[in-house]
Amino acid sequence: MIMPNFLIIGAAKAGTTSLYEYLKQHPQIWMSPVKETNFFALEGETLDFRGPEDQNYINKFSITKIEDYLNLFQGVENQVAIGEASPLYLYHPKAPKRIQHYIPNVKLIVILRNPVDRAYSSFLHLVRDRREPLRIFAQALREEDVRIRSSWEHIWHYKQMGFYYVQLNQYFNRFGKQQIRVYLFDDFINNTACTLKNIFQFLGVSDSFIPNMSIRHNVSIPKKQNSIELMLEIEVRKRLIEEYREDILKLQELLQQDLSKWLE
Repeated sequence: MIMPNFLIIGAAKAGTTSLYEYLKQHPQIWMSPVKETNFFALEGETLDFRGPEDQNYINKFSITKIEDYLNLFQGVENQVAIGEASPLYLYHPKAPKRIQHYIPNVKLIVILRNPVDRAYSSFLHLVRDRREPLRIFAQALREEDVRIRSSWEHIWHYKQMGFYYVQLNQYFNRFGKQQIRVYLFDDFINNTACTLKNIFQFLGVSDSFIPNMSIRHNVSIPKKQNSIELMLEIEVRKRLIEEYREDILKLQELLQQDLSKWLE
């Protein structure tokens, strides 16, 4: 029975698709052919998320049975690192316990993005895919709680998905610090090669390999830019920063990393 020995657990809209595509190119790494299996978040559930087009996205491609999950790794040969990428794992409260149950020695990779920018990018992503019926971010934020209660899937949880300390602390409580590697989105974007080298070292594969990084994956900007205000309103940004402030300060302490730019 082959299971992954590393997971990219999030955050959503923080470069995980690009990272997945880059790691897939490494000859010593096997990546699940399905990105976002969501198995450790949704195992055993009958999926009935009810947001626009949820039936064609998370309800359709998520894997909820262990047999189906194991089938994804049947093609593994002699690769050193075996992984998958499901950004929902960072956010979903059931994922840490399930991961610990199945693969307690797993290595976990996290990329964190300024939570305000992450929320807005998620909104633009859904506008791009013509799933978001609203065109003003502030309105979508006001609808968030209603959408959550109405069982819209997690990608609609624009604000809630940004409380990283609460989410990440669950993992630090269950796994050794040496099993978790946290990166910042800005570092990944601005110095991708260096970040990948560090990840390769973490996974125990050759760090001399250089993947093709010429393509940006899963960009959120809608094709018709005139259909939406692309600038995030300053008052909305200020309000969200204040809502995230306490969480950011706790996260800064947890990671021992300067996150003051997120509060600007």
